[in-house]
Amino acid sequence: MCIGRFLTGFLVGSAVGGIVGILLAPRAGEETREMLVDRSEEAYKSTETSVKELQSKANEVMDNIQKKGDELLSKVQDLIKQQYHQA
Repeated sequence: MCIGRFLTGFLVGSAVGGIVGILLAPRAGEETREMLVDRSEEAYKSTETSVKELQSKANEVMDNIQKKGDELLSKVQDLIKQQYHQA
């Protein structure tokens, strides 16, 4: 699954759920605004945490790819040196 699609779905789902909850909630305007602020803060913190975790995992994957690429390059260089010395 693409990270961008996941985040988009997560954000859209959060927004739609929040809106539906507000529309169906039998609360006064001030209570609703306070609830909105609280839920917005919670959603922001949750999203921030998710993004940080995804970024960390992406960095780990990139580090592994770089390491494997370096190993492959070293092996190719060794093979080229062997072929050059045999010729």
